[in-house]
Amino acid sequence: MVIPTDTVYGIAADPFVPGATARLFEAKRRPRDVQVPVLVADISQALELAEDADERAVVLMERFWPGGLTLVLRRRPGLAADLGDDLRTVGIRCPDHPVPRELCADVGPLATTSANLHGDPTPPTAAEVATLFEAAVSVVIDGGRCDGTASTVVDCSGAELRLLRPGRVPWEDVRGAVA
Repeated sequence: MVIPTDTVYGIAADPFVPGATARLFEAKRRPRDVQVPVLVADISQALELAEDADERAVVLMERFWPGGLTLVLRRRPGLAADLGDDLRTVGIRCPDHPVPRELCADVGPLATTSANLHGDPTPPTAAEVATLFEAAVSVVIDGGRCDGTASTVVDCSGAELRLLRPGRVPWEDVRGAVA
């Protein structure tokens, strides 16, 4: 399934359905060692996926969600979600767009990554994404043009916050929020 987000179009799958995320990896030609993040409806849904999210992570969620910040947290032991080969961490984001948040509220967290071939630019329209993936996706939700800046990705799983990818939320703002 392809969905609009507040950043770019995303290709999404239910990570709790056996084989669903494998099809996502295959469609994107993405290696399994490149973990797929999860979109959530809200903070409480995010906390169900993580093990002991510390105060910094909760402060960042409260300050920047919904929005363009993905947080990498320690994955809850026994979490039966296929997100790739890394079973230690989970990337989580609550998008500032009603479509993915309503879907997540209805069906649960969604493994979602940009709707492109791995390493290529993401097409900004639903029609272009549908053409790119053809039969590999069964549903494309047209949310208009989605060509925003990718989310900022911050690793909160260790003692120090680490910027993994600059994006929509400035690193200085992230650091300032937890100072």
